Amino acid sequence: MPRLTKRIVDAAKPRRKDYFVWCSATPGFGIRIYPSAKKVFVSQVRIGRATRRVKIGPYGHYTVEQARKRAEEVGRLAAEGRDPQLEKVEARRALTVSALCDEYLKAAKAGLVLTRFRRPKRHSTISIDEGRISRHIGPLIGKLTANGVTRAEVQRMADAIAQGRTNGCFTTKPRGKAIVRGGPGAAARTVELLGGIYSWAEKRGLVTGASPVRGVETARGNAKDRVLDAQELSQLGKAMAAHRTNLPNAVAALRLIALTGLRRDEACSLRWSEIDVKAKCLRLESTKTGRSIRPISSAAIDLLLSLPQRSDTWVFPNQNDTGRTDLKKPIARLFDSAGLKDARSHDLRRTFASVAADEGFGDATIGELLGHARRGVTARHYIRRPDDALVAAADTVSARIATALDSFSSPGRVVRFDTRPESKVSQ
Repeated sequence: MPRLTKRIVDAAKPRRKDYFVWCSATPGFGIRIYPSAKKVFVSQVRIGRATRRVKIGPYGHYTVEQARKRAEEVGRLAAEGRDPQLEKVEARRALTVSALCDEYLKAAKAGLVLTRFRRPKRHSTISIDEGRISRHIGPLIGKLTANGVTRAEVQRMADAIAQGRTNGCFTTKPRGKAIVRGGPGAAARTVELLGGIYSWAEKRGLVTGASPVRGVETARGNAKDRVLDAQELSQLGKAMAAHRTNLPNAVAALRLIALTGLRRDEACSLRWSEIDVKAKCLRLESTKTGRSIRPISSAAIDLLLSLPQRSDTWVFPNQNDTGRTDLKKPIARLFDSAGLKDARSHDLRRTFASVAADEGFGDATIGELLGHARRGVTARHYIRRPDDALVAAADTVSARIATALDSFSSPGRVVRFDTRPESKVSQ
């Protein structure tokens, strides 16, 4: 059995059946010659009682010396008790980042991924996650093996998103689209999501080792502090009055947000059954922080009682009365019409908190009015109605905002909404 050289490999001729030519200098190293004349380098090693024949690669792609070095490496792995062939198969079968993300989304939709509040992720949040995965993570690192991703590769992904390399216009629904611009904020949120996916996967044995997200640099955005002053509230009130007829749902929802500090999603998904007129509160079944009791003002109650009831369930139903509405675009249109293109509905929530602070209310009171997460067992499980002090605080803040919204009109004029024949709200 001679030492395997280029001359010997070139001289090997195909036969009726495939056969091997082994090297005397490197144990286990050889080449397999097929009847088709194809020649493939192999390395045969022993793992315990088992024999493994590892394919190195075809002659031509590998020179004899390149294949010899690879065979020596395979031999060293076998001497350490590792199975090169099994590792090669496992590497081929290993989850890619895209496949790992698919597993994560499947679990999230089944309610198996929990938020920091120990509650299943909401459908709207999962939809946002899907967008970040399909438009950022998948195109940039989706084909990489999940266990093999390095911090440097995640850092390059973050840098690419921050520079807008993944921007574009994507079709979402038959008549919908998503405009993706990237930027530092999008990069930070995408990296945060990827970190959450790896944390979830590590607890379930889908990946091992330290998360590749740890230590990745992302820009920290400045906390938003946009609030509307009295003049801007007056402009918004004027725009709302002008669009009362063509955008009635958006006008009513926006006024409700202004008078209560609700999130847009909370207002748009409000159910008639969640309104408690007697206790002057909203008993929201599902919010960002779970179930929540919100004290609301008399003005907010009057507004809700004046709304037409087109659905037995939803305060703001969709056009077909089959579910809730979204109102994101119509509400944005109201702000634009008021000349407030840099403001949106969440700025009204921030304005509500700012007015409450100006009125001298403390952080705890403001937190209760806005529905921030409660920490105490009593607060979370036993409080069934807001106390009179909180309702009085809601009245005070709401009255001031309502005055600003209606200040554009002549004295004594009140902005009204369509009335409905009979209220189905619990009295």
